Amino acid sequence: MKPMGPIPPEFAAQTGALTIAGQSAGAWMEGREGPVFVYDPTIVASRVARFRAAFPSIDLHYAIKANPFAPLLAAMAPMVDGFDVASAGELAKVSPLGKPISFAGPGKRDAELTAAISAGVTLNLESEGEAHRALTIADGLGVRPRLAVRVNPDVELRGSGMKMGGRPSPFGIDAERVPALVRELIAAGADWRGFHIYAGSQALDPQAIIDTQAATIALAARLADEAGHAPPLVNLGGGFGVPYFAGDKPLPVETVGQALEQALASRPAILADSRFAIELGRWLVAEAGVYLARVIDRKDSGGETFLILDGGLHHQLAASGNFGTVVRRNYPLAVAHAMGAEAVETVSVVGPLCTPLDRLGDRVALPAARVGDIVAIFLAGAYGATASPAAFLGHPPADEIIGGSA
Repeated sequence: MKPMGPIPPEFAAQTGALTIAGQSAGAWMEGREGPVFVYDPTIVASRVARFRAAFPSIDLHYAIKANPFAPLLAAMAPMVDGFDVASAGELAKVSPLGKPISFAGPGKRDAELTAAISAGVTLNLESEGEAHRALTIADGLGVRPRLAVRVNPDVELRGSGMKMGGRPSPFGIDAERVPALVRELIAAGADWRGFHIYAGSQALDPQAIIDTQAATIALAARLADEAGHAPPLVNLGGGFGVPYFAGDKPLPVETVGQALEQALASRPAILADSRFAIELGRWLVAEAGVYLARVIDRKDSGGETFLILDGGLHHQLAASGNFGTVVRRNYPLAVAHAMGAEAVETVSVVGPLCTPLDRLGDRVALPAARVGDIVAIFLAGAYGATASPAAFLGHPPADEIIGGSA
């Protein structure tokens, strides 16, 4: 038997039939031919409220790459201060929602730069070449572009799942070259919007985040001093993790918030009038989503029992261990009609794909499950449907539903 990660608190105490956003898993699956992602917006709202209490002076941006499902974005628009996008496709999803937008990501095409500049979006510039293309395009449009500089910091976020600073990187401009570029942008007449400094993601160590945020503030002040201009906004990135695996502990964001508020209270003078933002993705939405799939077969092989589902890694790649993890570990999952019930067997939960990679639960202890029963995989609200190879082997995509919709 291998352990599973912790079920999110909104579901962990349930007994009997799993309820998501006020309906049972069976009700959400009724009339559907395949798997479904269900998102509970009240869980997202609770995460936002917790952030607001912990970081009262910080703007909250949602990085929509975590989950760009349109009804979820519409539900989140009143909750957040802005959206962060990484493509023209994402930009199109949030443009009608009336919130400030910033656009990051290396390799922006000219058409994307043109669309962003025309729409008044803040471009987080990833290179000097991109900066020069943006200025040329803006000049041709007769528009004053909103340009921020994404910094490749000389610090990395310790313990993060994906490090995005402190090393050679396609993301951002090396810190020592940033001041000269800021001066060039301002001299060219651009509306310089500040710095975007992102050091890593999926961190659960509060002290690592505290130390990184303090270093980021110091770096922003140093770069501003060298450039001779105060940044209107400093985007501190995010990096807040969620507990996916056995032994993971929830991040105490209140501890992080208290330290950040103290650091900002004594920040260098050049940052006195700067706004600060944190952009979050998975921390806001991961625990709000559940992936539901049915058992279509049950078989024994070599002394091991397999539950074969009608859904798998083509919908929920991360749960299979093939999305950035080095060692495969089990996401939390449950038999949906038997929440809180005693585990009576050890099984491996696999999908329908013709590949051994399609394993969603490796020798996990569960209550008895029969053909037709529903298995729930938690933490499916981030990097699920759109981060998975939905076209692989020609299986149909999963449905997506937000609580309160039919």
